Amino acid sequence: MLRRKIFKKEIVMRKISAVLMLIIMLCGFFIDGYSLQAGERIPIKAIYVPLADHYAGIIAYEKYRTEMKKAKYIIERIGSWPELRAYFMSGKVDMAFIICPMAMDMFTENPDFRWVGLMHRDGNALAINALLNEDVNLLKNRIERKPDEKVANAFSKAKKYNGKPTQCGVPSLLSTHTVVLYKYLKDHGKTLGLGYGLSKDVIALEIAPPKSPSFIRRQNSRGAPASFEQSLPWADVVETQGFGYVAWYSKDVIIWPNGHVECIAIATNNAIKNKNDALKEVIYYIHKAGIDIENARMRGGSEIIEISDMIRKHIPKHNQDAIIQSLRSDLNVINYKNLNIDKEGLRQIMNYAVDGGILNKPIDIDAFADERFATEITRE
Repeated sequence: MLRRKIFKKEIVMRKISAVLMLIIMLCGFFIDGYSLQAGERIPIKAIYVPLADHYAGIIAYEKYRTEMKKAKYIIERIGSWPELRAYFMSGKVDMAFIICPMAMDMFTENPDFRWVGLMHRDGNALAINALLNEDVNLLKNRIERKPDEKVANAFSKAKKYNGKPTQCGVPSLLSTHTVVLYKYLKDHGKTLGLGYGLSKDVIALEIAPPKSPSFIRRQNSRGAPASFEQSLPWADVVETQGFGYVAWYSKDVIIWPNGHVECIAIATNNAIKNKNDALKEVIYYIHKAGIDIENARMRGGSEIIEISDMIRKHIPKHNQDAIIQSLRSDLNVINYKNLNIDKEGLRQIMNYAVDGGILNKPIDIDAFADERFATEITRE
């Protein structure tokens, strides 16, 4: 009888020991799992088009991705704006660096993302070929080239001679570039057609930014007037390679404190809700990279060469001369400071876009903007 009681007691003790061991193992498992999860960096994937507009996003990747504690920052280059739009709207990425009229049009369609900051200010230009320049006779020094009536009159003369409007390449009809072109022409009493319009002085034709220099080359070979309004450094590419000229810069067409709004950063509502800290970290380092670019362009020498080398790892078609010309501190035609939300600056672009028929209707900018990602570093 005593043996039986001892045996039962041993069985109970073994069961208790087994349960305790299981509890300890499970606790260890959850603790290890939590530690692993807490230590992991959260992926933040951003997509961009190969433009000077997005240099800060590239420099942030090259210089700071290994310093980020919360975010695993990933960037992917996209060939055109329509492709970038479709990719972002698929929900497979967290961020996009995008032209603001297109972003506003997307928000009207499906407001499942928010505006979280700027990528740069100013930064696009009109390029013309030699045939148009025969009437314009641009000044040798780029800093002295301004958006006066000469190019507008050359467009009208070409239309009269050829019996049809001159085509001007833009990256998208839903681009700030189209807005700038519209305002320039309107300032000089000329009209812009969006893809068509025989009665107009100029027709805006969609051409992907990397293909815009080829567009000028083809028109040159045909003896036809040619131009495009694109982001830097594509306008600089045609001049540094000798088959076109920079006519004027957008900063002189749309004037705004600190530079006009152009490309912006947008993030999905899902990323804002579930990856907030990681997203904030990425935006901080993009702003920091912007200041790095500004410092390098002021100091020049090896620092600007280093910036150029980083960019060319991702965008080899941006030749070094064009990058350096785009970032010249004396021209100051693009800048990467003051990248926090600028509601009134965006409203300025939106109003011109609606006036020109580029956007069908305005959006609620207060609903579109999320100012929680602002940084102090971008004001340096």
